[in-house]
Amino acid sequence: MLALYDDILDAARTVSAIISRKIIPSTLELMDSVTLNCVEDHVKIGLPRDVAALLLIEADGHPEAVREEAAVIEEACSANRARTLRVAKDLTESEELFFARRNALSALARVKPTTILEDVTVPRPAIPEIMATIREAAERFSITIGTFGHAGDGNLHPTCLTDERDVEEIHRVEQAYEVIFDKAISLGGTISGEHGTGITKAKYLPRMVGPKAIEVMKRIKAAFDPAGRLNPGKIFPKEAV
Repeated sequence: MLALYDDILDAARTVSAIISRKIIPSTLELMDSVTLNCVEDHVKIGLPRDVAALLLIEADGHPEAVREEAAVIEEACSANRARTLRVAKDLTESEELFFARRNALSALARVKPTTILEDVTVPRPAIPEIMATIREAAERFSITIGTFGHAGDGNLHPTCLTDERDVEEIHRVEQAYEVIFDKAISLGGTISGEHGTGITKAKYLPRMVGPKAIEVMKRIKAAFDPAGRLNPGKIFPKEAV
């Protein structure tokens, strides 16, 4: 199913509405207008360019169960102001829709010299709040962020299209992501749902887990790596291990 929205927050609310109705789709993916326009530029399959967001939804299982779930999903979409809901006629049309989703990152990466892909994750009822924060951060810091992701899991990829050679713009990108990460943490989410913390997000780890958890991590690191030879100083300063 393909659901189209004039407001991305309505799409985000639909995700929560579907889950609250005890339906767990096998696929529940979100793409915002920046992403879907880049995808359409790239693959040209007829995606609408005048919508704020779309949801790709798939139900599977016994045919009767799928029909029942599809009816509930359609009701949730309508209740949250979906402009249209299109059901794929056959497997070929279904594959075409998911081809668009699979090309999201490669399509975004064609726009600017530098593509920064993140993976904030929040509880599913908090998706509208984090989506609002992503949109506000992009506007506040005058940057381009395309958001897509596994909305059914609360895992979103706010992807910044920028140029690392522009030092001033990269500074604004960092400020925007700090706002986004802090909001995700405040909503009970995480700074990484898939990709890991790594060097670039290490400074946010204490904010998320607190000092006691950091101390436990340091002690585990010291137990397995007493000489400090494994990625020395990468996450914790050398003196900490």
